[in-house]
Amino acid sequence: MIRQWAGETVKGVVLENGCGVGQYLERLAENARLAVGIDVEFERLLEAKKKNRDLVCAVGEHLPFKNSMFDLMLSHEVLEHVQDDRQSAEEMARTLRAGGRLVVFCPNRGYPYETHGIYWKGKYHFGNKLFVNYLPDVWRDKLAPHVRIYMHRSLHKLFGGLPLKVVYRTTIFGAYDNIIHRSPALGKLLRSLLQFLEKTPLRALGLSHFWVLEKSE
Repeated sequence: MIRQWAGETVKGVVLENGCGVGQYLERLAENARLAVGIDVEFERLLEAKKKNRDLVCAVGEHLPFKNSMFDLMLSHEVLEHVQDDRQSAEEMARTLRAGGRLVVFCPNRGYPYETHGIYWKGKYHFGNKLFVNYLPDVWRDKLAPHVRIYMHRSLHKLFGGLPLKVVYRTTIFGAYDNIIHRSPALGKLLRSLLQFLEKTPLRALGLSHFWVLEKSE
């Protein structure tokens, strides 16, 4: 999906904004003229260094790059974690060249589970928590103050006023690789079913928003 919507920009200068251990960056580097990864967690960059060369320890609110440097930028499940998502969006727009594309994945509030765990009575509880995302903001944000969640309108607000136009947007379910690893037949059946649902209005219940934006100036 990333390569499909990146088009020719995948062959240019690419940034993965929040690269983690570098799995996506490694694949992007196969086509890119230059593929750069940033992450705030230095230990993850040390892991990424085993397969990727051009890495920078930095935060999304202050990208250490000049204006209009990148042809393609990937932000994969990162915006929900930064301190200031609007400032991060501004920085991505600043460092993207005119005609360049920004590919964004971020969590969908319509998904029945909060996948980042919750805080309850002062203790963190790991794992998927059912219906937390359906609670009013004041309750949901008390349970999950460590992570944002997005709706279509909140993403429009986030990128509003920036020189970015939406090229494509949808909602997708996960790949469920862990389930496939444990039970291949069941996992592949689940994946096929959910990929079918992505073609129906029930995609509103998907795990993540998938947006592609292009810099207009």
